[in-house]
Amino acid sequence: MRILLVEDEQPLAGYIAAGLRRQGCAVDVATDGQAALDRLGVNPYDVVVLDRDLPVVHGDVVCRRVAAQGTARILMLTASGAVEDRVDGLTLGADDYLGKPFAFTELVARVRALARRTGTARPPVLHAAGVRLDPARRTAERDGLPLHLAPKEFGVLEHLLAADGAVVSAETLLDKVWDENADPFTNAVRITVGTLRRKLGEPPVIHTVTGAGYRLGR
Repeated sequence: MRILLVEDEQPLAGYIAAGLRRQGCAVDVATDGQAALDRLGVNPYDVVVLDRDLPVVHGDVVCRRVAAQGTARILMLTASGAVEDRVDGLTLGADDYLGKPFAFTELVARVRALARRTGTARPPVLHAAGVRLDPARRTAERDGLPLHLAPKEFGVLEHLLAADGAVVSAETLLDKVWDENADPFTNAVRITVGTLRRKLGEPPVIHTVTGAGYRLGR
């Protein structure tokens, strides 16, 4: 899942971004509304976590632009938590609204719920070929045995399972699991897939499709 976090309070932005990355998300950060619009013009996002009171370009303007494009879900995250403020935010096009202060576990749950509403609907727990992955609980297992995965390994496995046997390109994995700082010419995807294969054990369930990417299945 790729997230754009738009938050002008840099310590809070750092805290949220670090926490979401530990959850296996790819997170880009913008600290003002114009920077957010610039990133939205270049990168595809599943969810935009958006502070409302932003410098340069107000969060309401960003919200309207994202809603008009219809390419990402919007979680408005702001200190204005009164009922009328929540109604205003939802009217502007936000899909959900969370007031500050907030519990980080609730933020993660709401982001994941919004991500499930993008594209094709998928079940909350993914499983195929003896592999079971629960994104909300951050657990994965194969044939009943727990897997201890690094965040990027978890993210790659989640996307391969969500593809339901379809081929997922290395470019898509790089786009969805890493962030804008990733070098598109890096071997990060290949290396991560390799370590994930070793942890999944035999017989192999991740298969390389030459010139196309990877798929998960027997």
